[in-house]
Formats: sequence, C-alpha cells, structure tokens
Amino acid sequence: MKRMKLSLIAAMLILVTAVSAQVNLGVKGGVNMSNFYGDELTDKNVKAGFHIGLTADYEFMYNSAIQTGLFFTTKGFKSENEGWGNAKYTENLMYLQLPVHYAYKLDVTPGTRIVFHAGPYAAYGVGGSRKASIGNISGEWDVDKIFGDSNTQYNPFDAGLGLGVGAEFGPISVDLGWDMGLVNISRTNNGNIKNQNAYLSVGYKF
Repeated sequence: MKRMKLSLIAAMLILVTAVSAQVNLGVKGGVNMSNFYGDELTDKNVKAGFHIGLTADYEFMYNSAIQTGLFFTTKGFKSENEGWGNAKYTENLMYLQLPVHYAYKLDVTPGTRIVFHAGPYAAYGVGGSRKASIGNISGEWDVDKIFGDSNTQYNPFDAGLGLGVGAEFGPISVDLGWDMGLVNISRTNNGNIKNQNAYLSVGYKF
C-alpha cells in the first residue's frame, strides 16, 4: 500500500511538472561560417553559408529549458590559391540537423534574458556541390552526389557538440554559437575530416 501511495504521488508530481512546463515553438535562421578540421588539413579559409528551421523550447523549470529543433544548414570549406591563377575551390555540404541543448536563462530585466546553452547534435547530409574556378573560368559538379560510399564522397552522418550564448527579448531571440563535429566524414583510407561551424541566428517564438 505504501509503495502504491508513493507511486501515485510520484505520478502526480510528474503530471504537474509536465502541465506547468512551457513549450514554445518558433522559427530561426541566420549565417554560418564553416570549415573542416583534421590531421592533414591546414587551410584556414572559412565558407559562408546559412541555416533555417523550426525550434522548440521546453521550459521544464524556472530558468532551465531543453532547446531543440530541425534545421536545414550548410557546411563545408573553401580553398584559395593566388599562385595558381587565383584558383578557388569550394565544397558546399547541406544537412538536416537536430540539436538537443540544455539552456540556462538568466533574467536581466523584465522580458529580457541572457541564455547560455550547450549539448549534442546529430545531422544527416541531404545534398551539396563542388565548385572550382581559375581566373574567369568556373565550373560546378556533383550536385546532390557529394555524399556516398566512394573515396571522393563524404559520410552523410555527422554528430558533435555545440555551445552558444544569446539573448531573448520577449518573443525575439539572438544567438551566437559554435558546433564542433566529432564524426570523421572522410571516405578515404586513413582520412580524418570533421565539420566545424560558427553561426549567428535570429529567432522568433510564436
């Protein structure tokens, strides 16, 4: 009987917590600055890109939340060599990405909060392209075939850790963050290539 009472009390507490929790849906988008990193990579040029998607903010207790969503995001790298007729080479990798971050929200003024967040992400490649140019001559190829099993393609699965800091002004948010990939996406023997991406976002909660 005592165990049954304790179970009922625990179930009631869980129900009250779930009811009192706030789930806010929204949209979010912004600018990416991405590059690869790995043992054999030395190019420090970053590739500009973007991200856009839907967000869900689950506030399970005061000033604490789980932030997630589904985003279309671009990553990749850019290489430039002025000694070869101003040669440029870019690889644009497109992903669907799902982050799951714990967020701590610090009240500053009524309606304004500073948000610190961190957690894992998982992503899957859905397409992309390669582009090369020398002087005024340029070409683009392998559109939507940048992911696959051959040595010239990439592993479509990516996962890693992210962190960021932002601010909420009522329903509007601004966020600055960084994602570090932990999965080797190279298909070559002994290859070691991982994604890294910094981003600036603007969001709106409904």
